[in-house]
Amino acid sequence: MTLLEIMAVLLAGVGAGMINAVVGSGTLITFPTLLAIGVPPVTANMSNSLGLVPGSIAGAFGYRRELVGQRDRLLRLLAFSSVGGVVGAVLLLVLPPGAFEAVVPVLILLGIALVVLQPWLSRAVAARADRRGEPVPADGTDRGPTAMERSWWVPIAVLGTGVYGGYFGAAQGVLLMGVLGIGVTDALQRLNGVKNVLVAVVNAIAGLVFVLVAELGLFGAEARVDWLLVLLIAVGAVCGGLLGAAVGRKLPPLALRAVIVTVGLVAVVTLVV
Repeated sequence: MTLLEIMAVLLAGVGAGMINAVVGSGTLITFPTLLAIGVPPVTANMSNSLGLVPGSIAGAFGYRRELVGQRDRLLRLLAFSSVGGVVGAVLLLVLPPGAFEAVVPVLILLGIALVVLQPWLSRAVAARADRRGEPVPADGTDRGPTAMERSWWVPIAVLGTGVYGGYFGAAQGVLLMGVLGIGVTDALQRLNGVKNVLVAVVNAIAGLVFVLVAELGLFGAEARVDWLLVLLIAVGAVCGGLLGAAVGRKLPPLALRAVIVTVGLVAVVTLVV
């Protein structure tokens, strides 16, 4: 790699780390960068997934205050995200490269729609719960299991986003924020902290699957990890993750929702083009 290519991958890692901490879709920066410098697609995807893990962890650390009181929620959802990450990583290795080309933009658009409609849908869910006599906190937050019980479909949807994240990962955060924003009664910033943890775990699990496959040589020479690329992306993503968390935590709900929608639309246009 030339010095210019090394700097390009580092800067792409910083940008991806920042975007992932705030909303997601950082893969749309790093993945095309790797392709542009001549990295084979499968190697690029595998190396990118591993490299972004430290950045996602840094973003989750930056949201540690918002994660207080959400331990039970995280443990429940992590189980489903983990299974989804394994399934998605396996699908990447066994399915034709273009298998999800048609469905990925649709999924991202669905996530955007969920984010836009989240305030109205959340009020509708809360009103239905109130009619059924279920407790709904007056301040709009829910730090116990009640929200998960009201929204039985949330773990299933989180499983689905985990599959998508293990397969490709771009805009996984957009989908998660749409699901959590509607299915869980809590502040948007607290849910963003949960999203960062779930994304980090999915990327880490998918990365472990990729390393195992590469070491065993199960899918040929194309399925390998470039550790120099992993290191460069990781260093940049950690810096970007900490910076992105510092900025993202200060955004009001409306501004955060606007960022999510904007990034999601850019993701769709990029993927389609």
